[in-house]
Amino acid sequence: MYHQIKQRKLGMYSGYRRSVLRNLSTSLIMNGRIKTTEAKAKEARKVVEKLITMAKNDNLNTRKKAYGYLFTKEAVQKLFEMAKNDFAERNGGYTRILKLGQRRGDGAQIVILELVKE
Repeated sequence: MYHQIKQRKLGMYSGYRRSVLRNLSTSLIMNGRIKTTEAKAKEARKVVEKLITMAKNDNLNTRKKAYGYLFTKEAVQKLFEMAKNDFAERNGGYTRILKLGQRRGDGAQIVILELVKE
């Protein structure tokens, strides 16, 4: 039984899964929306929501943590700028998932993961 399982394995070993989630997080912050499978989107959503919440407290320690997780310097700068401007009064729910349909090759559910800017 799957009691107290914190994350999906996504059919990958742990190092590759971490790298995929870092790539998805960096792409989502840089572009505002990404198109991926539903399982990957739900896992990336957890990571991005925690990054944005962390970025609301802008100090040296949180910036170092963000630099350690995201791949580009521009993504970190954009993350802290968005946290200050767009998400300052929001207490969560920074992302939304919109379902598109199934992928033709393997039937995987494809979704759009986007940042909420309202």
